[in-house]
Amino acid sequence: MNILVLNCGSSTVKFQIIQSDPERLENGSERRLASGLLERIGSQALITFKAEGQTPHKSTAPLKDHRDAIDQILRWIVSPEAKIDSIRALSDLDAVGHRVVHGGEKFQKSVLIDKKVVAGIEDCIELAPLHNPANLKGIRACQDLLGEGVPQVAVFDTAFHSTLPETAYLYGLPYHLYLRHRIRRYGFHGTSHRYIAFKYGQVMGLEPKDVNIVSLHLGNGCSACAIKNGRSIDTSMGFTPLEGLIMGTRSGDVDPSIVDFLHSKEGLSIVEIDTMLNKQSGLLGVSGLTSDMRELEQEETHNQDRRARLAIDLFCRRVQKYVGAYLAIMNGADSVVFTGGIGQNSDVIRQRVCAGMDWLGLKLDEHKNRTLPRGEGGEISADDSKLKIMVLPTDEELMIAQDTVRCVAGARCG
Repeated sequence: MNILVLNCGSSTVKFQIIQSDPERLENGSERRLASGLLERIGSQALITFKAEGQTPHKSTAPLKDHRDAIDQILRWIVSPEAKIDSIRALSDLDAVGHRVVHGGEKFQKSVLIDKKVVAGIEDCIELAPLHNPANLKGIRACQDLLGEGVPQVAVFDTAFHSTLPETAYLYGLPYHLYLRHRIRRYGFHGTSHRYIAFKYGQVMGLEPKDVNIVSLHLGNGCSACAIKNGRSIDTSMGFTPLEGLIMGTRSGDVDPSIVDFLHSKEGLSIVEIDTMLNKQSGLLGVSGLTSDMRELEQEETHNQDRRARLAIDLFCRRVQKYVGAYLAIMNGADSVVFTGGIGQNSDVIRQRVCAGMDWLGLKLDEHKNRTLPRGEGGEISADDSKLKIMVLPTDEELMIAQDTVRCVAGARCG
């Protein structure tokens, strides 16, 4: 089956075409036929297309909305320039898998999209006003451009965390606010954490029920997840993706009273404070320089910039706190796993996160860590470490493609 995997943001569309055999799922037989990124939708868009075995093709075009962007993708897919040997016409696309950020309590697994599902995603817009509308635009564009005959599947970022117990997902707020408004921890990056649990089990030869790890998805957005017996039992992001770890531009955990204090002292509105916490804080806010960890590492190394060092130290300390907390509630684990753009590529951050955690049984092998090729997976723990320390590149698109195949084939969705 040829699966078009779509990830629609507010002004971007990322895609991959993954060829998958329904009879051989999860055995590494998938092929990535093509991928691409369309940025600055709504103006003169930047477009990058890449077919398997070819060099990327970059261009620009005026794209007014997501429908235009997806139409551009579909036209390229069947064009002679793409040279995708398995796709000569749009009829060669068997299904579309969509990343949908928020499924609330309605969706606890991936589902075939119909009118009822679309209505359910719409109901969750108030929980993810920046994300779900863009996801819906992608769904509707595909319905319009490909027709009702091409099945579509929604894969929810929140679904993996539907196994959180009440003690993990409830806040210490009046209980009627949960009953009335469903204010609770939902968690995000679920598709990434689910892939890491799957991949760790595959690498270690374990059944899903035997996977006990702390998964660290560290990128521009960051989250930690306690995975016990293959299920998410706690995660750092909460009602929104703002809670938890320090991120590129998000503050992570702060005292809620700071909101009222800023309103009083700075005269900021609630909307302005929300914007500050989500887009002007984190690594960018502390350093005053950038949200890019690679640039901060360079500033610290070459210019001895104090605030770059401070931002990195705050980032790593917050990760350490969550690792310690999750090892406590899990009563121990088998491994701490790094993934995401920072987790997969920065030996410096991995070293600083693991530093001083010997008492917890976490001991890094500095040589293995330093010499692990960027972006590749492997074990980086010392021989006498009680817990394994692993690096595993995440693959959310593969999870979406596999779930899409399962749903279309009538098997259990993820």
